[in-house]
Amino acid sequence: MSTTLETMTPDADDETDPDVAATLGADGLTYKVWGGDWCPDCTGQLPGFAAALEAAGVPADRIEQFPVEKVDGEKRGPGMDEYGVEYIPTVIVFDEGGDEVARFVESADTDIATYLARELEDR
Repeated sequence: MSTTLETMTPDADDETDPDVAATLGADGLTYKVWGGDWCPDCTGQLPGFAAALEAAGVPADRIEQFPVEKVDGEKRGPGMDEYGVEYIPTVIVFDEGGDEVARFVESADTDIATYLARELEDR
C-alpha cells in the first residue's frame, strides 16, 4: 500500500487566502490526512488542501498521509481505529505537544483549509 495520496498533489490553480495560509503554517502544527484516491470527496477536496499547505510553507515532514482502501465495502487504512476515523477525507491537526487541536471530517460549509484555519483561530 502506498504511503502517499495522489489526491494530495497540490492544485496549481488553487489560490489560498493569506490569512488561512498564515494560520495553517503556524510553528509546531502537524497534519495527519486520511483519504482515498478512489474517493470522490477526497479527489475533490484534497488537492486544494495540499495547495493551501504548500502556500502556508508547511514542510512535508509535518504532513502524514494515510491512504484508505475500500475492502469488501469497508474503508480500511492505517491509524483509522487509533484516531477514530470513519469518513474520508479526514484531517487532524496536532500542536507541538501532540494534542489534537482541530479535525475536519468529510465535508463542511467551506473548504478544508478554511475550515481548519477557523477551528485553529478559535482555540
